[in-house]
Amino acid sequence: MTPKSAPAAARSTVHGYPRQGPDRELKKAVEGYWKGRLTADDLRATAAELRRSTWQQLADAGLDEVPTGTFSYYDHVLDAGVMLGAIPARHRAAVDADALDGYFAMARGTQDVAPLEMTKWFDTNYHYLVPELGPDTVFAADSGKQTQELKEALALGLTARPVLLGPITYLLLAKPAPAAAEDFDPLTLLDRLLPVYAELLADLRAAGADWVQLDEPALVQDRTPAELNAAARAYRELGALVDRSKLLVATYFDRPGEALPVLAASPVEGLALDFTVEGTLDDLAAVGGLPDKRLVAGVVDGRNIWINDYEKSLATLATLLGLAGQVDVAASCSLLHVPLDAAVERDIEPQILRWLAFARQKTAEIVTLTKGLGSGTHAISAELAANRADLASRANSPLTHDPEVRARAAAVTAADTRRDQPYERRVTAQRAHLALPALPTTTIGSFPQTAELRTARADLRAGRIDTAGYEDRIRSEIKEVITFQEQTGLDVLVHGEPERNDMVQYFAEQLTGCLATRHGWVQSYGTRYVRPPVLAGDISRPEPMTVRWTSYAQSLTAKPVKGMLTGPVTMLAWSFVRDDQPLADTARQVALALRDEVEDLEAAGTTVIQVDEPALRETLPLRAAARPAYLDWATESFRLTTASVRATTQIHTHMCYAEFGDIVQAIDDLDADVISLEAARSHMQVARELAAHGYPREAGPGVYDIHSPRVPSPQEAADLLRTGLRAIPADRLWANPDCGLKTRAWPETRTSLENLVAAARTVRAELP
Repeated sequence: MTPKSAPAAARSTVHGYPRQGPDRELKKAVEGYWKGRLTADDLRATAAELRRSTWQQLADAGLDEVPTGTFSYYDHVLDAGVMLGAIPARHRAAVDADALDGYFAMARGTQDVAPLEMTKWFDTNYHYLVPELGPDTVFAADSGKQTQELKEALALGLTARPVLLGPITYLLLAKPAPAAAEDFDPLTLLDRLLPVYAELLADLRAAGADWVQLDEPALVQDRTPAELNAAARAYRELGALVDRSKLLVATYFDRPGEALPVLAASPVEGLALDFTVEGTLDDLAAVGGLPDKRLVAGVVDGRNIWINDYEKSLATLATLLGLAGQVDVAASCSLLHVPLDAAVERDIEPQILRWLAFARQKTAEIVTLTKGLGSGTHAISAELAANRADLASRANSPLTHDPEVRARAAAVTAADTRRDQPYERRVTAQRAHLALPALPTTTIGSFPQTAELRTARADLRAGRIDTAGYEDRIRSEIKEVITFQEQTGLDVLVHGEPERNDMVQYFAEQLTGCLATRHGWVQSYGTRYVRPPVLAGDISRPEPMTVRWTSYAQSLTAKPVKGMLTGPVTMLAWSFVRDDQPLADTARQVALALRDEVEDLEAAGTTVIQVDEPALRETLPLRAAARPAYLDWATESFRLTTASVRATTQIHTHMCYAEFGDIVQAIDDLDADVISLEAARSHMQVARELAAHGYPREAGPGVYDIHSPRVPSPQEAADLLRTGLRAIPADRLWANPDCGLKTRAWPETRTSLENLVAAARTVRAELP
């Protein structure tokens, strides 16, 4: 009997890394190219340098294997579509004429051609572009980007692993192309797609890839037997290929569940699993481990920014040594979802800063854990001692435990989460009070954040202007925004939010228990980056946050001005939230703080208050079994925020860029009077979903896609409104954009809103 060889030493790696560069160089280069300030060669040179510096930094930090192919000018799912030749027919001419401009046209659209639909990447705040596939889709391998980036890394002398979006996830993320039947299932294209993946794998093998990673996060969701059979067939066929590199299939964001036996039985050489979520270790034990495969163990959280618990992770890794042929150490998923480097933060207290780990710190954690796994805990004794001290400091901090906040949250009753009057009575009171026309028009909240506004904010921080000078600039902007809306003919106005840097950060900076970063940028989509605040401790509101500017705006007009707040679920979803207590507890604390703000707005005379919850759907657990409990506390926290107002006060909410069909009941449970939702790119799909549910309240499915620079014509907006009217009665339909306008320029905003109002008037005149 041949003795079993000793396992190879543990290796360290990551699935991906932030793309933007330390000073958001990629954002600046891409936007410079769009504006004609940089050439295509300039943009490519910037991108190549960012890739080189990232790989070199990872190697210098001690990683044994770096990922390639994860860089993107805009979105990695769009990149996968280009790699597979799946170009929508309406964009084919642009791509053929110029590949780079055609790529951006698919992402952003042009004046004449609509972009791809955009939605959230699983339950994260990253947006991806949805593939459009149909029975006539022809795939064709284009390995140029993948092989080029692999060669760049190999030329640096690094061990590199290309990362590709896997075939099953690509098809499951896709939607039927406009010309396809609505019930077309993209997964039926699998047999057509697999030969293309075979060609890509052969090209990567020829370019020098020892391993290739295929990402399959869709397999952590509840999958049908047919979908699991498709996964089994895909990896049986790809595993049987002769001319290929070794295959590492990665799942993350949740436990692999019923997909794990399928992957474990396939002839691939390795699996990457997320061990920061409950259940993955149990799933692995249930299949008898992976004695003949490489296991890349995601024990460092790739989505949140708290330091790792070394002792807990090492215990997990020690258990895994008995369950796999080779155990390597990694983050749970790509580090794309966290900021780059906590060390550059200068405004956070040093002790608190030691609780935080951004991408660079997480890389160091992975290297430390790999060393501890391979050489024993004595080799990292100093790191273990420091880690214990930092964890204890956080657990015992007064920031994380405020007795008054906890007592107030514990005293909440069911009555606190219900309005005094049912919607049927409220709507009569609100219509009499507001006296709005049919198809009332409004915007979602923000208006363009101009360079002048950003400069004024920077000047205030730097001391170049005083508070009085800054506030004069804000007053001037609000007055201009109100004047424009009145002249355009909008019915319910907003103050434009010129004082707000971000819809979550602005509030977090005024709440106790929250921290703001100076450089903690994270990609949301394309060149849109946000700085999520850190919800580190117990939350309360010391003083009003929005009343002053909302009241000033209302003083300038007789039309209603909406008070604008960000809801509790979105505050959590778009922040880095403490992981030392249940999310429901933190949501209740935030809701109580916002409830105080709602009451102060109403007391100041605000009769329309919008509490945005765009993240309600994106935070939905990936597994159905966990969804009821989440939706219970999520909808309760919204109602806790809004339930104390009078019947005449109209509560709005807003959601965007997600699939809403499976949460329509939860939308109903919010008990908002009006909801506005993204609908322009999906051609009013959400209106049909609301109608199918029997949603009884007022709704504004968007008729203006604000994530594209194109200006919708009055006819286009009117046609969308007519489509909406086929699902929602005229007395319950609003006309509004998809989302806020802060990222748009004023010229396109003016014309688009003028066209929106013209469309509403046209369709209003057609009503009986």
